[in-house]
Amino acid sequence: MAWTKYQLFLAGLMLVTGSINTLSAKWADNFTAEGCGGSKEHSFQHPFLQAVGMFLGEFSCLAAFYLLQCRAAGQSDSSVDPQQPFNPLLFLPPALCDMTGTSLMYVALNMTSASSFQMLRGAVIIFTGLFSVAFLGRRLVLSQWLGILATIAGLVVVGLADLLSKHDDQHKLSEVITGDLLIIMAQIIVAIQMVLEEKFVYKHNVHPLRAVGTEGLFGFVILSLLLVPMYYIPAGSFSGNPRGTLEDALDAFCQVGRQPLIALALLGNISSIAFFNFAGISVTKELSATTRMVLDSLRTVVIWAVSLALGWEAFHALQILGFLILLMGTALYNGLHRPLLARLPRSRPLAEEGEQERLLGGTRTPINDTS
Repeated sequence: MAWTKYQLFLAGLMLVTGSINTLSAKWADNFTAEGCGGSKEHSFQHPFLQAVGMFLGEFSCLAAFYLLQCRAAGQSDSSVDPQQPFNPLLFLPPALCDMTGTSLMYVALNMTSASSFQMLRGAVIIFTGLFSVAFLGRRLVLSQWLGILATIAGLVVVGLADLLSKHDDQHKLSEVITGDLLIIMAQIIVAIQMVLEEKFVYKHNVHPLRAVGTEGLFGFVILSLLLVPMYYIPAGSFSGNPRGTLEDALDAFCQVGRQPLIALALLGNISSIAFFNFAGISVTKELSATTRMVLDSLRTVVIWAVSLALGWEAFHALQILGFLILLMGTALYNGLHRPLLARLPRSRPLAEEGEQERLLGGTRTPINDTS
């Protein structure tokens, strides 16, 4: 069935804004500028402040939700279903996971390339699958276990590509390894977030935009408050600011004042996450969760191609192999192979049609989607 213009617009919006989200964060990391008090020129490494901006973008999804509600109030519009009463504090545990996972990923993005960052985020399939078995009592079918194994193999190949690539002064080998490990650690936290949402949040029939916006509100307020103690906590070699602390928001604002393009990069990051969440939810509704997964994979290709074109990283053939294996793992886990098997002259596939996995195929993906 041919796509309508509106569906094509949504797919393009998701692909473009999703790519901008990662690329704008990496663009900001690549800038150097003087800090406060006449400190010498240094890189813009403020991952926790960037995470605050991302949560501000998620928080703006609440505005989109209430606009849709106002429109639906005067029309017979089913895009905003009647909302059941619920306790907003239900979103606090997932928001804390989102905050921790997103902050770790922004720290990691300072240490590794944008393409590896995007590819290694595929590790979420492994932990979500395992946690759904352990805590939600789900039974994974054979194709999902094969998808997890393929994802592990793909992660190993991408890791090898990072080890064998040439490393400059900005990304030393030790930093790249640390960054890759931090990304995988963050996916464990993201998987916990998805399990918490599945177990406690989804049963309340909360609109996805409202869910994203509420988690964004919690993350924005809590992480903004945490910037104060972070200003005084020493971080040693993990610090990217002259004072050597965990985060120095004042230094970040001074750098933005001296290099206005950093503000443009941060604005792109904040606005893109809001539009990306809206487009992703709309693609799932108007098309399918499978289409959303395919577009998310294409986003990795766009990020990789732009990073190579801008000279942010060097080409390594192993990354192609790693990406293809990761893509195969994601397709197997999400059942993308089933339509192909259905066209074969055999009878219907085995018991794989029995259970529909909501995790990773649901109506929203954490930011991070994280962040």
